[in-house]
Amino acid sequence: MPYELVALGTSLGGLAALKTLLECIPKEFSAAIAIVQHRHRESDQALSSFLQHFTVLPVHEVEDKEHIQPGHVYLAPADYHLLVEDGYFSLSVDAPVSYARPSIDVLLESAADVYGERVIGVILTGANHDGVQGLSALKARGGKAIVQAPDTAESPILPAAAIAAVAVDWVLPLAQIAPLLMYLCGDSTEP
Repeated sequence: MPYELVALGTSLGGLAALKTLLECIPKEFSAAIAIVQHRHRESDQALSSFLQHFTVLPVHEVEDKEHIQPGHVYLAPADYHLLVEDGYFSLSVDAPVSYARPSIDVLLESAADVYGERVIGVILTGANHDGVQGLSALKARGGKAIVQAPDTAESPILPAAAIAAVAVDWVLPLAQIAPLLMYLCGDSTEP
């Protein structure tokens, strides 16, 4: 069964990590990529403009009820939780989870509920534990889990917590994550 969604979470150090990862993903990438990057609640859409400079895939902040399309990069807007529904995204202003809105846990848990074994969860650099519970839920529903090797993360707290709490499938240096995603999604013959 092919993977249809990559649900990715990061916080401290995430801009550099996302830049490195996205610049290696080809235009023909067959899955959608949904990203939660912790940021200030009053942030504007500069993050999507910044990341667009480093990828050939279209990058934009999600609008409520937006349809999910393969080969697109979707960012959680500042101060909104990003939830995955059947074929589209929804936004929520529910209370912060692990002090964060958007929350990585919310994205990963909702992606697991809808996509099950057709989703890949990715945890990158971060300074808190938001994402650990969501990655655990994703694994419990048959999804695959990739975590950035803590020694390659600007902030190793989140990746180390995920590795300690979840039976992740791969722990990789940042530079090796994009090739593995392409392989898992059928866009290359070797990772």
